[in-house]
Order: sequence, then C-alpha cells, then structure tokens
Amino acid sequence: MSISILVVDDEPDLEILLVQKFRRQIREGALRFLFACDGVEALTVLAGDEDVDVVLSDINMPRMDGLSLLLKLRERGESLSTIIVSAYSDMANIRTAMNRGAYDFVTKPIDFPDLEATIEKTVRHVETMREVQRRQAAAEQARASLSRYFSPNLADRLASSADTLNLGGTRREVASLFTDLTGFTTLVEAIEPDVLGRLLNDYIVGMTDIVFAHEGTVAKIIGDALHVLFGAPADQPDHASRAIACSLELDTFACSFREHWREEGIELGHTRIGAHAGSAVVGNFGGGKFFDYSAYGDTINVAARLQAANKTLGTRICVSGTIAAAAQDFCGRPVGDLLLRGRTEPIRAFEPLNPERCASAHRQAYLMAFEELEAGDRHAIAAFAALVGSNEEDRLASFHLRRLLNGETSTTIAL
Repeated sequence: MSISILVVDDEPDLEILLVQKFRRQIREGALRFLFACDGVEALTVLAGDEDVDVVLSDINMPRMDGLSLLLKLRERGESLSTIIVSAYSDMANIRTAMNRGAYDFVTKPIDFPDLEATIEKTVRHVETMREVQRRQAAAEQARASLSRYFSPNLADRLASSADTLNLGGTRREVASLFTDLTGFTTLVEAIEPDVLGRLLNDYIVGMTDIVFAHEGTVAKIIGDALHVLFGAPADQPDHASRAIACSLELDTFACSFREHWREEGIELGHTRIGAHAGSAVVGNFGGGKFFDYSAYGDTINVAARLQAANKTLGTRICVSGTIAAAAQDFCGRPVGDLLLRGRTEPIRAFEPLNPERCASAHRQAYLMAFEELEAGDRHAIAAFAALVGSNEEDRLASFHLRRLLNGETSTTIAL
C-alpha cells in the first residue's frame, strides 16, 4: 500500500535530500513524494491529486505559511495527517500548529533519522485510519444490503458484528406476532401480475414500516404473511407492549389498505393478527452458505395458532392472556378460553382494542355479557343478542350468540 507525501518547503535542496534518503521506499512503491514551495502551491497540488495522505510542511514560507495552510486544510475538511517542520525554539508556532490539527512535528535543522521515524509513525497512523474507514464503509454497505431484508435493529447487529452470523440459538423472552391476509391465494389467480406486484409491494412496505417503527424484527415474510419478533435479537423489556401497540397499528393500516383497493375495484380479505409472549429459542439456523434468523418453541406456535383462530372467532386480532397481562395499560375484550389442538390446557385470549373502542358503551355491554357467560347466567343469550342487534358488524358477539343458541354454555372454545 503506497503512501503519498506532499512536502511543502521553499528550500530546493530538501527535495534532493528526501528523494536520496527514501530512495528504497520510493523504488519499492511504499512512498510517493510530491513537492510544493509554499502553501498556495500546496493547495493547487492537493486540488489535482486526491491521493495525498501526509503533508510535511515548513512554517516559514512566502505567500502562505505553514500555519495558514493548516487553517485552510481544516476549513476544507481535508483528512490529512500533517507533520510540521519548525525550529526547536519556536514552540509557540508548534503549539498553534498542533491546535490546528497537525499530527506531529520535527525540528530544524532536520535530523533525518528522526524524520524517518516520524514519517514511519505517521504512515502507521494513516494505515490505521484507512482500515477504520474501510471497516466503516463495509459495515455501512452491509447494513444497506441487509436493511432490504431485515428490520433496522437486526441489520445493525448483523452488520456490526460477525459473531451474530454464527449458527445456533439462544433462549430468550420474546413476543411473537403473526399476520395473514385472508384470501390472498385466490387473489393471486384473479388479478394481473403487474397489479398483484404493486399491491403486494405496497402492502408489505406498509406493514413492515409499522413493525420497524415499533422496533420489531421481521423474522420471516412468506407471500403476504409476516412473522414478527419483539425482544430479539436485542432485549426489549417492554416487548409485550410493543407487540400489542404494533398489532393495533397494523390492523388500522390493513383496514385502510383494504378500503383503498376496494375503490380500485379489488376486494381484499381482512388481515388477521395473532400474538403471544413467552420463552423461545432464537438465532441463526441453517448451513454454511445459507442461514435464516428464526425463532422456535411453543410461544411461536401459539402465536401462529391465535392468528388462525381469528377465522373462527370473527376477530381480526387475537392475543393471549399472557401477552395482555404483560402489556402496559392493556385494554380489550375477553374472547374466551381457547383449547388449541394438541394442548391439554386452554389459553385465555383477548381482542385488543384502540382507545376509542375501549371507552365505548358497546365494550362495556360486551364485558357485562361475557361476565354472564362466565357465570352460566341464562340472560347471556339476551345480552349477546342485544349486542348483535346494536352492531351487526360485531363478529365476536355474533360468535358467542351462535354458541349459546347451539347449547354451549362455557367460555371454553375448542379449536
């Protein structure tokens, strides 16, 4: 690696001496010298040669002295390592030079062994700075590339440390969130590819932007479906709250997106969302040439099952009681105790609500009806019937009313 040194001095003999003293390094291509007689000429040389790494400059020169040159270099933002040459007795100027960004100095008359040692030290400094810049550039490039596929927090971590690319997992507390756009497979067959591409891209960008705003990690995208993690790869003590807030915002976006495409003549299904919190094994899994940042465990499976449960329940968001209890200021409606296939114990589930729906009289009426259902009160049928009568769009109330009319009298729901 060649280092280019610009020597700025009005003594013509110095050029001959430097070329003689460093002829071996010059011959081997390790050093390259350029020369200027004062600061004005030095600026001209620098304007025409962007490869200069080191400036070796005298202080006392005509037209523009070394101190003025240093000031000009700092004003222009030049990242050059500068060595100042001055008389030993002129410490005031040396101090000024160091304050203006000089890296080191040598004294006159020049002691060439000392000059050689100073140049070698400066060259090592330049090489170190080059390596730092190279690593920063590589990290930025890696982050820019990874950000196309991963959330910013995961991209930052992957780009900053090679250790995170190691295969293997760790167990940690996370919130897992799944989304699914209903009827997407049918939609693929019904519309033109260019329209589908635009629709899907806009949908995924909108959904992932919301996830990233809540500092979630998109662990996987399959078609229209997303798997999102909170609490991984970095710890997030409030991962449950983030997941609930993210779910509500995703639902708002999905409803707005659905209305937009309805105006375009394309009917989309609802986006169903499920979330659960607990322990999971997360990390990079795969082989030497391919890895996938994933999460495994019962927490992940339950979240996926809760997303699917929305179809039966008539809800768009279904979350576990575990995540609801962990989330700060959670507000919602109890769905019931879901007995998921393959499990022996039911899971209390909730439908989270935004503040407006939380404060509504309809929610209060639902809570009273659900209490009657839990208590086995025969008036529960009338209470749910009144809810459906006041709002026929309340699919969850309609679900419970159908169950009651079919003779189901408990809050346990087998799925």
